[in-house]
Amino acid sequence: MSESYYPTSFGVFMAPFHKIGVSPSVLFERDLQVIELADRLGFQEAWLGEHHSGGHEPIGSPEMMLAAASQRTNTIRLGTAVNSLPYHNPFLLAERLVMLDHLSRGRAMMGFGPGQLLSDAHMLGIDPSRQRDMMLEGAEVIVRLLRGETVTAKSDWFELHDAKLQVLPYSVPELDVVVAAVTSPSGPVTSGRLGVGMINLSSTNPAAFDALRSHWNIAETEAAKAGRTISRKNWRLSAISHIAETEDQAREDCKHGFEEIWNYLAHISPLPASDKPNVEDMIDEAIAGGSVLIGTPDTAIETIRRLADQTGGFGSFIMTLTDFTTYERQLNAVKLWAEHVIPEFRGQLKPIREHNKWVLDGEWKAETMAAINAATAKYEAQQQTGASN
Repeated sequence: MSESYYPTSFGVFMAPFHKIGVSPSVLFERDLQVIELADRLGFQEAWLGEHHSGGHEPIGSPEMMLAAASQRTNTIRLGTAVNSLPYHNPFLLAERLVMLDHLSRGRAMMGFGPGQLLSDAHMLGIDPSRQRDMMLEGAEVIVRLLRGETVTAKSDWFELHDAKLQVLPYSVPELDVVVAAVTSPSGPVTSGRLGVGMINLSSTNPAAFDALRSHWNIAETEAAKAGRTISRKNWRLSAISHIAETEDQAREDCKHGFEEIWNYLAHISPLPASDKPNVEDMIDEAIAGGSVLIGTPDTAIETIRRLADQTGGFGSFIMTLTDFTTYERQLNAVKLWAEHVIPEFRGQLKPIREHNKWVLDGEWKAETMAAINAATAKYEAQQQTGASN
């Protein structure tokens, strides 16, 4: 496969999945510090989720967190992954995203989905069977508003009359929008119909990995029907990830919070529950089953290449961070990713390796010594000539 099929953009994604028992104020600050570090180390994107119950995912307004991050970073792009559209009036959410885009000087991105936690929908009085239809209704309106259109629309949960944004996005030609996908075709269908990007979550999970083979074809087919175009560079894949200096160290790091977070994920998502008697076996089972990317930078590079082979190519890989590990080891994983994984796919290491091999394979030392000897001999000859005169 040509290297052009591999991702050249990388990001961090925090739902976030935090352990219970730590001050939310501290956790929010740590999340912002992770984004700051990613920005300094050359990551291209950072994404934050929206959740309203469950305790482990305490960010209810990713736009506000990202607005704070925009004032502490310089180049990293900042996205919601995802806004749960059934929870919001689409006009008001579009306005908030435009505000984030201006505060960040064009670095805002919007990810949207139907909402994951049924407990969130219950508190808001939303019928879960309606969430995907509501998502599509809201997304169609938001995309039109962000593109500068005037929208009149009525549904059973919102109504707009001649609605038009008084401030358009800072981004030109338009704000970057993506729809979330996992295994069902609803994500790629929406991507194609609206002409927006797509972010596949849990992409290494076996069921999600199998779905990747058809997702882009579905999106392209739907885009053609709608008279729109989409690009693989706007296709993002994400997976729960933790890397360390060695595989043993990565597993040891994850003992910190794996059991607590994994049991939560198994309760709210299609990830399988574990019946293993201890955390070590739980970690090994998750790795073997492909549900997580835990290992070394080489493990990450191999996984990304495998995902590229499965998909035919995508634009960005987003590492999903969790409190499997301590905050300090999470920062270390981000550093290792920047040091070893990102440059591998952005082509930064190849010329360095080639130059190193060129120098080591050459006879430069002999030529250098010959030049030194020649200069020494010349000097000595000049000294003898001067003495004889």
